[in-house]
Amino acid sequence: MEPLTSIRTSNGKLEIVNQLLLPHVTEFLHIRSIEDAHEAIKSMKIRGAPAIASLASLSLSYHLREALAASPQPAFLASPDTLKAHVEPTLDFLFTARPTAVNLGAATRRLQKILTSSLISGGDARSIADALVAEGHLIADEDVGRNKEMSKWGGEWLLDYLGTEKSAAGLNVMTVCNTGSLATSGYGTALGLITYLHETGKLNKAYYTQTAPYHQGSRLTALELQTLKIPSVMLCDTMVGSLFQHHNIHAVAVGADRVARNGDAANKIGTYNAAVLAARHGIPFIVVAPISTIDLSVADGSGIPIEQRPPLEACLVRGALYTGEKTSDEQAVVMITPRGLEGIYNPSFDVTPAELITAIVTEKGVAVRKEGEKTFDLTSIV
Repeated sequence: MEPLTSIRTSNGKLEIVNQLLLPHVTEFLHIRSIEDAHEAIKSMKIRGAPAIASLASLSLSYHLREALAASPQPAFLASPDTLKAHVEPTLDFLFTARPTAVNLGAATRRLQKILTSSLISGGDARSIADALVAEGHLIADEDVGRNKEMSKWGGEWLLDYLGTEKSAAGLNVMTVCNTGSLATSGYGTALGLITYLHETGKLNKAYYTQTAPYHQGSRLTALELQTLKIPSVMLCDTMVGSLFQHHNIHAVAVGADRVARNGDAANKIGTYNAAVLAARHGIPFIVVAPISTIDLSVADGSGIPIEQRPPLEACLVRGALYTGEKTSDEQAVVMITPRGLEGIYNPSFDVTPAELITAIVTEKGVAVRKEGEKTFDLTSIV
C-alpha cells in the first residue's frame, strides 16, 4: 500500500489530514488561510515538527500566490515596504502556534531571510512575493529526501554498531510517539529508520508505545505500520521496562522536536522514561532528526521551552465506538477522570539528557559521544 500523507497539495488546494480523527476516519481539511494553518498546528490536527514547519511554509506560499492572482491586488502588494509590513507579523504569528518544535522557527526564519535579502537587492513587491512562494514550497519538498538520507545513515550505523551476530535474525526496534509520514512530508525520521530496516530485510519487529494522552503511537504509528505491512507490537507507556526485561530489544529510535548544542533532546513526553530504561538495560538509544531540529543557540536542555498543553486534554480520550463485536465509524470523546479534577500536569515534551543518548542522526551523518564524555559535539552533522 502507499504510505500515508500528512499534507496534500492538488488542484490548487492546500489540505491536511485531520490527525485527531485517525485511524478510524480519514478527513482532509482545506487550509484556506494563515489562520487555518495556525489553528490546525495549535490544535494538533497536524503534528510532528517537520510537518508543521512544512504546513506553515506552504500556508504562506498559498496565501501570497492567491494575492498575486487577485484582481484588484491586495494593498500589501503595493510596495516592498507594505509587503514587509504584512509578511513579518504573519511569520511571527505562525511561529506562536507551537513553541517547542524548532523546525517551525527554522522555517519562519528562512522565509524571513528570503524577505530581507530580496528587499536589500531592490526587488519589487511581486518579485519578492514570488521568491517567498518558491521558498515555502522548497522547504516542504526538501523534507522527504532528507528523511530517507537520515534513515539510511541511522539504519546502517545501528547494524554496524550491533555487529553481524546480533543482527542476523533481524532487529527489534522500539519507538515512541509518531515519526513517520504523518509527522513529516514523507517517509519519516525514527520511523523512517525502522522502515529502512524493514525494506532492507534487517527488521524483525517494530515496537511502539501508545504515547498518552494523545495516543500518537496507538492511533498514528499503528496505522502507518499496518499500512506498510511492517510486523509490529504495541505497548502501553508503562510497559517499557517490562518489555526490556523480557524481550530482546536491540535499539530505541526516537525523533526530536529540538536538540540543544550539547545533545540534550526534547521529544514527546515519555521519551525520557524510555531513555532511562534503555540505559539501565544497555540498549542503544538513537535520536533521528533533521539538521533544522538542532538548535545551536541553546546550550543545553534547560534552555528548551516546554509546551504545556491544556489540562483537559489529559482527561479525555477520542475513539471509535466499540460494541463488543465490531467497531463503528462513529467517534466519541469520553472523559476518563472525575469531573472538575484539579492539579493536572500535562507537558507535551520532556528532555532526554545527552548522556543517555547513544547516537544522534541527521541527513549529514551520525554523531556519537567521545569516550568518557557526557555531551555531544554536533559539528560533524549540522
